[in-house]
Amino acid sequence: MSINALPLSPIARVSSPYREKFGTPRQSGLVNEAVGEIHFEQGYCDPNMVRGLEQFSHLWLIYVFHATMNDGWKATVTPPRLGGSTRLGVFATRSNFRPNPLGLSVVKLEDIIHKGNLLVLKVRGLELLDGTPIVDIKPYIPYADALPDAKGGFAGEAPGSERQVLFTDAARQELETCSVAYPDLEAFICALLRQDPRPAQHVRNDEQREYGMLLYDLNIRWHMDGDSVVVNSIELPGYIA
Repeated sequence: MSINALPLSPIARVSSPYREKFGTPRQSGLVNEAVGEIHFEQGYCDPNMVRGLEQFSHLWLIYVFHATMNDGWKATVTPPRLGGSTRLGVFATRSNFRPNPLGLSVVKLEDIIHKGNLLVLKVRGLELLDGTPIVDIKPYIPYADALPDAKGGFAGEAPGSERQVLFTDAARQELETCSVAYPDLEAFICALLRQDPRPAQHVRNDEQREYGMLLYDLNIRWHMDGDSVVVNSIELPGYIA
Protein backbone atom coordinates (compact mmCIF):
# COMPACT_ATOMS: atom_id res chain seq x y z
CA MET A 1 0.00 0.00 0.00
CA SER A 2 1.36 3.39 -1.01
CA ILE A 3 1.49 6.10 1.66
CA ASN A 4 0.15 8.47 -1.02
CA ALA A 5 -3.02 6.37 -1.15
CA LEU A 6 -3.45 6.11 2.61
CA PRO A 7 -7.03 4.95 3.29
CA LEU A 8 -9.00 7.06 5.74
CA SER A 9 -12.70 6.56 6.42
CA PRO A 10 -14.99 7.66 9.26
CA ILE A 11 -15.48 5.21 12.11
CA ALA A 12 -18.12 7.40 13.78
CA ARG A 13 -19.95 10.70 13.51
CA VAL A 14 -20.72 13.38 16.05
CA SER A 15 -24.18 14.30 17.27
CA SER A 16 -23.67 17.81 18.62
CA PRO A 17 -25.71 20.87 19.68
CA TYR A 18 -23.51 22.97 17.37
CA ARG A 19 -25.14 23.28 13.94
CA GLU A 20 -22.86 25.92 12.40
CA LYS A 21 -19.28 27.11 12.82
CA PHE A 22 -20.25 30.50 14.26
CA GLY A 23 -20.73 30.23 18.02
CA THR A 24 -18.83 26.95 18.32
CA PRO A 25 -15.98 27.17 20.87
CA ARG A 26 -12.53 27.41 19.33
CA GLN A 27 -11.10 24.71 21.63
CA SER A 28 -12.50 21.74 23.47
CA GLY A 29 -13.08 21.94 27.21
CA LEU A 30 -13.94 25.67 27.22
CA VAL A 31 -17.67 24.99 27.50
CA ASN A 32 -18.25 22.10 29.87
CA GLU A 33 -22.02 22.40 29.39
CA ALA A 34 -21.72 21.09 25.82
CA VAL A 35 -22.81 17.45 25.74
CA GLY A 36 -22.78 15.35 22.60
CA GLU A 37 -22.58 11.80 21.34
CA ILE A 38 -20.21 9.81 19.15
CA HIS A 39 -22.24 7.39 17.03
CA PHE A 40 -20.20 4.56 15.53
CA GLU A 41 -20.73 3.71 11.88
CA GLN A 42 -21.93 0.31 10.75
CA GLY A 43 -18.94 -2.00 10.72
CA TYR A 44 -17.50 -0.36 13.86
CA CYS A 45 -20.34 -1.07 16.29
CA ASP A 46 -18.60 -4.05 17.87
CA PRO A 47 -18.51 -3.37 21.65
CA ASN A 48 -15.19 -5.22 21.78
CA MET A 49 -13.62 -2.17 20.12
CA VAL A 50 -14.31 -0.06 23.23
CA ARG A 51 -13.58 -2.74 25.82
CA GLY A 52 -11.65 -1.09 28.68
CA LEU A 53 -12.43 2.44 27.51
CA GLU A 54 -14.58 2.99 30.61
CA GLN A 55 -11.36 3.05 32.66
CA PHE A 56 -10.44 6.44 31.14
CA SER A 57 -12.06 9.75 32.02
CA HIS A 58 -11.11 11.57 28.79
CA LEU A 59 -10.61 10.74 25.12
CA TRP A 60 -8.72 12.11 22.15
CA LEU A 61 -10.89 12.45 19.05
CA ILE A 62 -9.23 12.71 15.67
CA TYR A 63 -11.71 14.17 13.21
CA VAL A 64 -12.17 15.76 9.80
CA PHE A 65 -12.90 19.49 9.29
CA HIS A 66 -15.75 18.48 6.99
CA ALA A 67 -17.41 21.91 6.85
CA THR A 68 -14.32 23.67 5.47
CA MET A 69 -12.30 20.91 3.83
CA ASN A 70 -13.32 21.97 0.33
CA ASP A 71 -12.04 25.52 0.92
CA GLY A 72 -8.41 24.42 0.58
CA TRP A 73 -5.47 25.21 2.84
CA LYS A 74 -3.27 28.21 3.52
CA ALA A 75 0.40 28.47 4.45
CA THR A 76 -0.36 31.31 6.89
CA VAL A 77 -3.50 32.10 8.87
CA THR A 78 -4.71 34.80 11.29
CA PRO A 79 -5.55 33.30 14.73
CA PRO A 80 -8.53 34.93 16.47
CA ARG A 81 -6.55 34.97 19.73
CA LEU A 82 -4.19 37.48 18.08
CA GLY A 83 -7.04 39.72 16.97
CA GLY A 84 -7.25 38.28 13.46
CA SER A 85 -4.59 40.68 12.20
CA THR A 86 -1.31 38.78 12.80
CA ARG A 87 -0.27 36.02 10.43
CA LEU A 88 1.36 32.80 11.60
CA GLY A 89 2.26 29.58 9.85
CA VAL A 90 -0.63 27.14 9.68
CA PHE A 91 1.38 24.56 11.66
CA ALA A 92 1.77 27.07 14.50
CA THR A 93 -2.02 27.20 14.86
CA ARG A 94 -5.05 24.93 15.04
CA SER A 95 -6.69 26.48 12.00
CA ASN A 96 -9.19 24.44 9.96
CA PHE A 97 -7.40 25.27 6.72
CA ARG A 98 -4.67 22.61 6.70
CA PRO A 99 -3.04 20.48 3.98
CA ASN A 100 -4.82 17.49 5.55
CA PRO A 101 -8.06 18.69 7.18
CA LEU A 102 -7.65 16.81 10.46
CA GLY A 103 -8.42 18.12 13.94
CA LEU A 104 -7.68 16.89 17.46
CA SER A 105 -10.00 17.28 20.43
CA VAL A 106 -10.06 16.17 24.08
CA VAL A 107 -13.48 15.35 25.53
CA LYS A 108 -14.71 13.88 28.80
CA LEU A 109 -16.23 10.41 28.52
CA GLU A 110 -19.60 10.38 30.27
CA ASP A 111 -21.04 7.02 29.22
CA ILE A 112 -20.78 4.11 26.80
CA ILE A 113 -24.13 3.01 25.37
CA HIS A 114 -24.56 -0.31 23.57
CA LYS A 115 -28.04 -1.35 22.48
CA GLY A 116 -28.43 -3.87 19.70
CA ASN A 117 -26.52 -2.54 16.69
CA LEU A 118 -26.09 0.89 18.29
CA LEU A 119 -22.78 1.88 19.88
CA VAL A 120 -22.54 5.41 21.26
CA LEU A 121 -20.11 7.35 23.43
CA LYS A 122 -21.65 10.20 25.42
CA VAL A 123 -19.09 12.98 25.83
CA ARG A 124 -18.84 16.41 27.43
CA GLY A 125 -16.90 19.59 26.60
CA LEU A 126 -16.80 19.03 22.85
CA GLU A 127 -16.41 21.80 20.27
CA LEU A 128 -17.35 19.79 17.18
CA LEU A 129 -20.06 20.52 14.63
CA ASP A 130 -22.98 18.16 14.28
CA GLY A 131 -22.12 15.46 11.76
CA THR A 132 -18.34 15.75 12.17
CA PRO A 133 -16.63 12.54 10.93
CA ILE A 134 -14.41 10.82 13.51
CA VAL A 135 -11.49 8.86 12.08
CA ASP A 136 -9.89 7.65 15.32
CA ILE A 137 -10.38 7.58 19.09
CA LYS A 138 -7.60 7.22 21.65
CA PRO A 139 -7.60 7.28 25.46
CA TYR A 140 -6.21 10.40 27.12
CA ILE A 141 -3.29 9.37 29.34
CA PRO A 142 -2.53 12.04 31.98
CA TYR A 143 1.13 11.25 32.66
CA ALA A 144 1.99 11.46 28.96
CA ASP A 145 -0.57 13.95 27.64
CA ALA A 146 -0.64 16.55 30.43
CA LEU A 147 2.63 18.48 30.49
CA PRO A 148 2.37 21.33 33.02
CA ASP A 149 5.71 22.87 32.01
CA ALA A 150 4.89 23.02 28.31
CA LYS A 151 4.87 26.42 26.57
CA GLY A 152 1.61 27.60 25.03
CA GLY A 153 2.93 30.28 22.68
CA PHE A 154 0.30 32.90 21.85
CA ALA A 155 -2.36 30.70 23.53
CA GLY A 156 -0.64 30.29 26.86
CA GLU A 157 -3.84 30.36 28.88
CA ALA A 158 -7.58 29.97 28.37
CA PRO A 159 -9.48 33.06 27.19
CA GLY A 160 -11.31 35.07 29.83
CA SER A 161 -14.83 33.99 30.71
CA GLU A 162 -16.03 36.59 33.24
CA ARG A 163 -18.25 38.48 30.80
CA GLN A 164 -21.78 39.10 32.09
CA VAL A 165 -24.62 37.57 30.07
CA LEU A 166 -28.09 39.15 30.40
CA PHE A 167 -31.47 38.02 29.03
CA THR A 168 -34.33 40.24 27.90
CA ASP A 169 -37.79 39.50 29.29
CA ALA A 170 -38.74 37.92 25.98
CA ALA A 171 -35.68 35.68 26.02
CA ARG A 172 -36.47 34.65 29.61
CA GLN A 173 -39.96 33.58 28.57
CA GLU A 174 -38.54 31.60 25.67
CA LEU A 175 -36.07 29.91 28.03
CA GLU A 176 -39.03 28.69 30.10
CA THR A 177 -40.65 27.31 26.97
CA CYS A 178 -37.47 25.39 26.15
CA SER A 179 -36.76 24.22 29.70
CA VAL A 180 -38.33 20.77 29.34
CA ALA A 181 -36.42 19.84 26.20
CA TYR A 182 -33.21 21.68 27.18
CA PRO A 183 -33.02 21.99 30.99
CA ASP A 184 -29.45 23.36 30.98
CA LEU A 185 -29.93 25.77 28.10
CA GLU A 186 -29.36 28.97 30.09
CA ALA A 187 -26.03 27.77 31.53
CA PHE A 188 -25.01 26.54 28.07
CA ILE A 189 -25.79 29.87 26.38
CA CYS A 190 -23.98 31.82 29.10
CA ALA A 191 -20.86 29.65 28.89
CA LEU A 192 -20.73 30.08 25.10
CA LEU A 193 -21.27 33.82 25.05
CA ARG A 194 -18.70 34.44 27.77
CA GLN A 195 -16.15 33.14 25.24
CA ASP A 196 -17.11 36.02 22.87
CA PRO A 197 -17.63 34.09 19.61
CA ARG A 198 -17.59 37.23 17.46
CA PRO A 199 -15.14 37.32 14.54
CA ALA A 200 -11.86 38.92 15.57
CA GLN A 201 -12.31 41.88 13.21
CA HIS A 202 -15.70 42.65 14.76
CA VAL A 203 -14.15 42.68 18.23
CA ARG A 204 -11.28 44.83 17.01
CA ASN A 205 -13.64 47.35 15.39
CA ASP A 206 -16.17 47.21 18.25
CA GLU A 207 -18.94 46.59 15.74
CA GLN A 208 -22.49 47.02 17.04
CA ARG A 209 -24.86 44.49 15.52
CA GLU A 210 -27.15 41.63 16.40
CA TYR A 211 -25.75 38.13 16.02
CA GLY A 212 -27.43 34.77 15.72
CA MET A 213 -26.11 31.31 16.46
CA LEU A 214 -27.74 27.91 16.13
CA LEU A 215 -27.80 25.58 19.14
CA TYR A 216 -29.75 22.38 18.67
CA ASP A 217 -32.71 23.64 16.61
CA LEU A 218 -32.80 27.05 18.30
CA ASN A 219 -31.63 30.40 16.92
CA ILE A 220 -30.05 32.44 19.73
CA ARG A 221 -30.10 36.18 18.93
CA TRP A 222 -27.78 38.46 20.93
CA HIS A 223 -25.77 41.68 20.90
CA MET A 224 -23.00 43.37 22.88
CA ASP A 225 -23.78 46.11 25.36
CA GLY A 226 -20.45 47.45 26.58
CA ASP A 227 -18.69 44.55 28.28
CA SER A 228 -21.92 42.57 28.67
CA VAL A 229 -23.77 40.28 26.29
CA VAL A 230 -27.54 40.63 25.96
CA VAL A 231 -29.60 37.71 24.67
CA ASN A 232 -32.47 39.29 22.73
CA SER A 233 -34.47 36.20 21.85
CA ILE A 234 -34.43 32.45 21.48
CA GLU A 235 -36.21 31.64 18.26
CA LEU A 236 -37.95 28.27 18.29
CA PRO A 237 -38.21 25.75 15.40
CA GLY A 238 -39.96 27.25 12.43
CA TYR A 239 -38.52 30.73 12.97
CA ILE A 240 -38.12 33.06 10.01
CA ALA A 241 -34.52 34.30 9.68
